[in-house]
Amino acid sequence: MTRFGQALQELRARRGAETVSVAWLAGELQYFVDLNPDFEVPVDRLTTWLARLDDLDDLDDLDDE
Repeated sequence: MTRFGQALQELRARRGAETVSVAWLAGELQYFVDLNPDFEVPVDRLTTWLARLDDLDDLDDLDDE
């Protein structure tokens, strides 16, 4: 298992039962980037992808036609 896979397992084990808001997640990501500016680009890509998931679903619907 990759280090990323292990990190995902730890996240699920520690926080998997919690429900969080998108606003809370955005704040935590901002705090992380403030502490770790080298990660700004990957976090930006992740947040953009998350924000546009509905758009991706719409594109998948077009492919099904």
